[in-house]
Amino acid sequence: MSLKVDFIPYTLHFRFEAGTSRGTLTQKTSYIIRLYDDENLSVIGYGECGPLAGLSYDDRPDFADCLAQYCQDFNELDLQLFSWNLPIILNQVISPQFPSILFGFETAMLDFLAGGHRLIKPSDFTTGERALPINGLIWMGSQAFMQEQIEEKLQAGYTTLKLKISALHFEEECELLAMIRARYSADQITLRVDANGAFTPDEAMAKLTRLASYNIHSIEQPIRAGQPDVMADLCRHSPLPIALDEELIGQMEYVHKYRLLKKIQPQFIILKPTLLGGLRHCDEWIELAGRLNIGWWITSALESNIGLNAIAQYTGQFRNVLPQGLGTGQLYTNNVSSPLYTAGGYLHYDTALAWNVDPLLGGQSEPLHT
Repeated sequence: MSLKVDFIPYTLHFRFEAGTSRGTLTQKTSYIIRLYDDENLSVIGYGECGPLAGLSYDDRPDFADCLAQYCQDFNELDLQLFSWNLPIILNQVISPQFPSILFGFETAMLDFLAGGHRLIKPSDFTTGERALPINGLIWMGSQAFMQEQIEEKLQAGYTTLKLKISALHFEEECELLAMIRARYSADQITLRVDANGAFTPDEAMAKLTRLASYNIHSIEQPIRAGQPDVMADLCRHSPLPIALDEELIGQMEYVHKYRLLKKIQPQFIILKPTLLGGLRHCDEWIELAGRLNIGWWITSALESNIGLNAIAQYTGQFRNVLPQGLGTGQLYTNNVSSPLYTAGGYLHYDTALAWNVDPLLGGQSEPLHT
């Protein structure tokens, strides 16, 4: 009797062409981790490894081969049921060079330990007593497409909108922001923007000043990551609060996290467990943010409902009143059924809604012995 792990690749299909600063997305491949006792298949822990092309630290052509090797390494440990320590095993088996694999293994282990019901962090969120406020995400595209999304989100009851910018001419994006502000004050609708590092250092301050005129809550990653001196200067002088996003990727050591935040002193940080190495690494970022008086919120990174569920339950432990970035569960035509749903600008967990992982796994219900 020992613990084994395998994985199944699954391609998720977008409902629309999702525009980003790194191109347009129509599909995304995730790798579903399954952890089980090889003599008792009634309990299976699920996790998701979903690196993002062009962004994840572990976005590489041999990702699937590396994941297969990590599964083999884990299986060769011949771990006995409940005779293992999760952090030690993660550090022993998986390199910090693979943050999405760390997240997938960690959440699969937590699910297995909790009985394989996808209930890894119980709280009043998972009992349905509390919903999580979320922002409505507006994808890049034509001005008409972005305006259509804005109208849909406003009609759906969202009071915080996040616009991905830098796909259009800057003036066109400002027109969209002006259109929203002409109808809704900052007290009625909170606006966030995400530049995905698209501004050059020379133009950044002028654009930040222009954006501030629309009473923007914050801007994510105005310049590309890896320019800490420039970013620190922007954070000191910007009329608009700055949130670090891509800047955090690849910072896997506690002391490196601290040095980065201490140097830049951003107003906010954005935590994406898939990109940062899982929940334990997010714990470190949150602890450091508290010490340095930096705000934060948590965002999914285009995971299926397997990964989104783990991130949402993790978020549900906190009493962070800021809207989170967890509204991506409705992006796909072939997502797995889960208790998660969005309504009125909130993410809800309905205990009456059942999980159905079979479609996601393509009918491969029996574990694969890798």
